[in-house]
Amino acid sequence: MTRCRCAFFVRFAAIVLLCAMGALPARSQRAYFVDGYHGGVWGHYPRHYTRFMLDKLEEYPAWKLNLEIEPETFDWVKQVDPEGYGRFSAWLADPATASRIEFVNPAYGQPYLFNISGESIIRHLDLGIRQLRLHFPSLDFLTYSSEEPCFTSALPQLLRSFGFRYASLKNPNTCWGGYVRAHGHDLVQWQGPDGTAIPTAPRYGVEALKPGSTWETIGNTNSREFIGAALRSGVRFPVGMCLQDAGWYNGPWLGDNTGGYQPNKHVVWREYFAEVLPQVDAPIWRLSQEDIQVSLVWGAQVLQRVAQQARRAESRILLAERVAAMDWFFDQRAWPGATLDRAWKNLMLAQHHDCWIVPYNKVDSLSWAGKTAYWTGQTLAAADTLLAVREAAPDSNGTPLTVTNALPYRRTDIVAHRLAATDSGEGWEAVDGQGRTVPAQWVEGGADGYRTVLFVAEVPAMGRRTYRLVRTGAARDGFVHVRREGPCYIVESDRYRIAVDTARGGVITSLKATGTDATEWVDAQQGEGLNELRGFFPEEQRFRSSAEYPATVRVLENGPVRFRMAVHTQLAGHPVVQELRLVSGQARIDFGLAIEWRGQPQIAQFIETDYRPERRRKAFYSDRHKLLALFPLALTGQRVAKNAPFDVTESRLDDTFFGRWDSIKNNIVLDWVSVTDSPGQQGMALFTDHTTSYVHAQGHPLGLTVQYAGKALWGKEYGVEGSTRMAYGLLPHDGAWDKAGLWQEDDYWKAPLVASATAGRDTASMLAFDKPGYQVSGLVVDGDDLLVRVFNAAGDATPLEVSLPRKPARAIVEELDGRLTERLEIRPVDGNRHAFRLAMPRFGVRTVRIGFDDMD
Repeated sequence: MTRCRCAFFVRFAAIVLLCAMGALPARSQRAYFVDGYHGGVWGHYPRHYTRFMLDKLEEYPAWKLNLEIEPETFDWVKQVDPEGYGRFSAWLADPATASRIEFVNPAYGQPYLFNISGESIIRHLDLGIRQLRLHFPSLDFLTYSSEEPCFTSALPQLLRSFGFRYASLKNPNTCWGGYVRAHGHDLVQWQGPDGTAIPTAPRYGVEALKPGSTWETIGNTNSREFIGAALRSGVRFPVGMCLQDAGWYNGPWLGDNTGGYQPNKHVVWREYFAEVLPQVDAPIWRLSQEDIQVSLVWGAQVLQRVAQQARRAESRILLAERVAAMDWFFDQRAWPGATLDRAWKNLMLAQHHDCWIVPYNKVDSLSWAGKTAYWTGQTLAAADTLLAVREAAPDSNGTPLTVTNALPYRRTDIVAHRLAATDSGEGWEAVDGQGRTVPAQWVEGGADGYRTVLFVAEVPAMGRRTYRLVRTGAARDGFVHVRREGPCYIVESDRYRIAVDTARGGVITSLKATGTDATEWVDAQQGEGLNELRGFFPEEQRFRSSAEYPATVRVLENGPVRFRMAVHTQLAGHPVVQELRLVSGQARIDFGLAIEWRGQPQIAQFIETDYRPERRRKAFYSDRHKLLALFPLALTGQRVAKNAPFDVTESRLDDTFFGRWDSIKNNIVLDWVSVTDSPGQQGMALFTDHTTSYVHAQGHPLGLTVQYAGKALWGKEYGVEGSTRMAYGLLPHDGAWDKAGLWQEDDYWKAPLVASATAGRDTASMLAFDKPGYQVSGLVVDGDDLLVRVFNAAGDATPLEVSLPRKPARAIVEELDGRLTERLEIRPVDGNRHAFRLAMPRFGVRTVRIGFDDMD
C-alpha cells in the first residue's frame, strides 16, 4: 500500500469515526430552509415590493417564498402597483409557479393571539382567508407559521377546523416578544386543550437562543453550527427559518450560503411536511399556555390603554352582534352585515401585534397607539348604533324600558340606563309585565341634563323583559350599612363584611362573607391588606406603598341597588383614588383605580441610562418591582389557574418572576386568574379590564400589574401621561375555577344587560342552554341561517341541550371552513320549544348552522 493510499484511508477512517461520535454531521444529510416575508401595508410593505419578490423568484429558480402578509395589503397593491399585482395574480394562478409560494398566516390583523379572545382569533382567520381569496381564488391554506410569537395553546382545533394540516412553532428571527419553549426533534403532534392535534415543527430542544442577541435563535440561518447540533441531537431533517420583514431587499436570506451548511433545500412549509412527516415519528406534545414564553411591556401606560381600548371594543361588538341576531330573529330586522364587517376590520387592526409591541412607532400620521384609539373608536361607534340605546324622560304613566339579555342563560343582574333628569331621584321602582316590582336607584349625572337609573332585572336566556319606571314617592334605604370602628370603616352588605383601614391608605384588612362564622380572606401576615399599591422607585432606591399614608373615605352612592365608596390616598406624592363598588345580590366585588401622576416618575427595578437591545437583563421584565395592586389571601398551599383563549392553564410555575430575556415565564392574565387552596375547596378570582401580567409566588401575594415607567423595547421611554385608570374585580368562590363558573362571571362583566327606552315586548329565549359551563362565543346571521358558536368552557363531556322557541328546519355542525360534520336531531321539548343536543369535549368549540326556511 502506497503512502498516499494509506493517508487516504487514515483520513477516511477518522472522518467515519468523528461522524459516528457525533463530532461532525453526515455531509449527505440534506437540510431545509423556510424563507419568505412578513408584514404588510400597515406594518411595512414598499409600494413596488410585489414586483421585487417576483423579480427575485425569477432570478433564483430554487428559491421559494412563505408569505405572512396582511390580507388588506393586496387591496392597496392593486391600486398603487397594478403591474406587480397583475404579475402576482398570474403567478399564483399557474400551478407550475404557484407551488413556489405559500401563504402561511392569513390572519387579517396579524395578532399575537394570546392576548385576545378565541372568537377574535376565529374572525381574524375567517376574514383574512376570505379577503385573500377575493384576490387569489386558487389559494389554499395548509400551514400556519408566523415570524412573531403569534401563538396560543388552543390553536390546533381552530387550524384544523379551517382546513390547515400543519403548523410551525418557530419564530427564530423575531423573538422580541418571546418564543415557544424548546422541545423535541423533527416534528411533534401539537395537542390543544380539547385533544385536537396537528403536525408541527417545534423549536428544537437544541435550538438555543442566539448568544449576544435578544431577538434570535440559532435557527434563523442554516449555519454549520445549528445544523450540526440538530443532527447530533437526533433531528433527521433539520429546518431553519426566517420570514424577512417586507421591505428588506436581501432576496434569498441565506445569500450564496457561503460558510453555511450544504446540501440545503429551500422549501415552502407544505412541501417540507409532505416530504418529512411520513419518515419520522411525531410524538404528542400537550402544549401548555405556559410553554408559550412571551412577554410585552406589561404595566406601561401606553400598552395598558391599547389593551383596554381593544378589550372594550371587542366586548362591545360581540354584544352588539348578538343583540342584532336577536332583532333579526324576533323582529325580522335586516342583518347589518356590512356595518359589522367594517367594525370587525377596525377592531382586528387594533389587535395587530405592532399596536402592542411598538405602540410609539408611526404608522402614517399617527402612532400605533393613536391608530388603536381611532380604530377602536370606529368599532365602538358602530356597536352603539347597532345597540340602539335610546334615552328618554320619565313620565307620569311610567317610562318603558326593554331589557335584553344576550347570554344563553337566565340572569338576574344590574341594568344601568341614562334618562333625562327628573326633579327627584327618590321613590322610583321598576315594574315588569307581571306587575312585579324592584327598587330603582338614580345616580347624579353630568351637565348634559341626564341621569342614570339602576335596577336589578331578571331576564330570560337570550331574551327580553319589559319594565316600566314608576314613581312611588317612598324612598328606599341603601342595602349597605357603613360604620366607623377606630381607623376602620366597616362596610356591611347583603353578602360581605369589609374593613377599610384609613390609617394604612385604605387597604382592606378584613373581608368576610356576612355571618358569624365566616372565613377571613385576608392574610395579615403576607401584606398590609387587599388593594395595597406597592412598587419600586429607583430614584429613591426603595419600595413605596399606598399604605404609608392615611386615607380619607367618601361614600358616593348608597342606594337599594348599588354602593360606591371612594378611598383617597397617595403613593410617593401622587394622588390616588381607589373605588369600592358593591351591587345588591352580586357576588363580585368591583374596584376602580385612578392615579394622577405628578411629573415623570420611574417605577422599575433600575433605571436604564445606557439601554442596549442585546442585553438580556431588562428592567421591564421584573414585575416584582413594578407598581402592583396586591391581594394577600389566607389560602393554604395556593394553586393558580388562569384563562387563555379557549383554554384554562393550571399553572406549574413556582413563581412568576424573571428579569432576563432568556428566562421568560408566561405570567399573562387574559381575563381572570384564580388562586385556590391546595384541596381546591376555596378560591379567590381576580378579573381585569385588560390583558396584562400578574404576580404570584409562595410567600408573595397575588398581584395585578398596574404601572411600569422606564426604558423598554428599542430604548423607548415608556412614561406616563395624565392619569392611570383601570378596573378589576374580586370574586370569592367555593371549589376550583370550573365549579365556580368563572367563565360565566366574565360573561356578566363583558356583556351587561342592555336597556332601551322603547315599548318592547317580553320574549321567550331565542337560545337557552340547559346547564352551565358553556358559552356562546359568536352569533351571526348568514342568509336564513343562524350561526351559533359554542365553547365548552368548563362543562363535562355529556351533551349540551340547546332549545329554541320555534322549530328550525335543520341544525348542522360545521367546521370553520364550512365543511359539514354532523346533522343534529331536532326534537320537541317543554311547551312550544324545540331542542338539539350538542356534544363536545371540554375546551371544545363547535359551530352550529340553524336553518329557518320561513324567516321572511
